[in-house]
Amino acid sequence: MTLWVFAYGSLLWNPGFEVLRQEPATLPGYSRSFCMRSIHHRGTEEDPGLVLALDETTGAACSGVALQAGGDRDAVLAYLRERELVSSAYLEKMLDVQLADGRQVTAVTYVIDADHVQYCGALPLEEQAQIIARAHGGRGPNSEYLYNTARHLDEIGIRDAELQWLSNRVRSLCG
Repeated sequence: MTLWVFAYGSLLWNPGFEVLRQEPATLPGYSRSFCMRSIHHRGTEEDPGLVLALDETTGAACSGVALQAGGDRDAVLAYLRERELVSSAYLEKMLDVQLADGRQVTAVTYVIDADHVQYCGALPLEEQAQIIARAHGGRGPNSEYLYNTARHLDEIGIRDAELQWLSNRVRSLCG
């Protein structure tokens, strides 16, 4: 059985599993934003960073990429769960995404749990920039996560004005 994974953040540039195919895709009903405090990968409990998450939003749609996973389905899911569910702030859902060619596939998708303590939706962009510019976690600087994601989205033709603004602002804050 084919396993699709919807990528909208770091899975775009660091999936961590074999990708057989990637297709531009849109997930209706969700928006991408820095709405999750990162206490492991891009920040600490004492000084949390921010990472992208999908926030359920009426009328929204998130552009990303559907990744067709290769290898053993159970091993890929185990890897993703270890990586994405480290603090239970994400919920794993099987959601329908629309591929650019019109087909629809069901993809494993990690969305924010708005009731989780790490949820921080609707932070002003300037506050997000200040946090991202200073935070550092187990996988490196929070700014690196932002830059990699913004660059990769741009390379595949997905324009995200907020991420571009944040990228420029964080670069100016970091000197």
